[in-house]
Amino acid sequence: DSFEAFLRPILDTLQTIPFFVYLIPVIILFNVGRIPGIMASVLYALPPGIRLTNLGIRQVSAETLEAAQAFGSTARQMLFKVQLPLALPAIAAGVNQMIMMVLAMVVVAGLVGGGGLGLLAVKGLANPQRDLGVGLEAGLAIVLMAMVLDRITQTWAKNRQIAGQH
Repeated sequence: DSFEAFLRPILDTLQTIPFFVYLIPVIILFNVGRIPGIMASVLYALPPGIRLTNLGIRQVSAETLEAAQAFGSTARQMLFKVQLPLALPAIAAGVNQMIMMVLAMVVVAGLVGGGGLGLLAVKGLANPQRDLGVGLEAGLAIVLMAMVLDRITQTWAKNRQIAGQH
């Protein structure tokens, strides 16, 4: 609980910051290029993953933890063999949200030279007479990638949940 009390204001702050603002400190520290784009994207995406993992672990019932303890589980065994497996649906939802948020930052990362599809989308915006097609293709590729990764993570979570019930 003290760890959650420590993390909560940090995560609240990170989730309320507009995504462009994430670029300021990383550009100051690392100049422009791929590294600031990646770092800003990761910082932007971390809070929901942390929150949903925490929620999943905390939702494991006291009775389940008591039973594990009664069978002699150590704190480490309870975490890795009881809490984390039971929290997998919430963790998978967190992974899904993190992937979607990183993909949302791809174009923003392209603004600071992040490269990849984000940079191609930015080129399409910057010079639509010459690069509109490239920008549209990059934007469509980002959307398709988001849809495919969303389906993959949802299917993975569903399969893990079904496997855990048997």
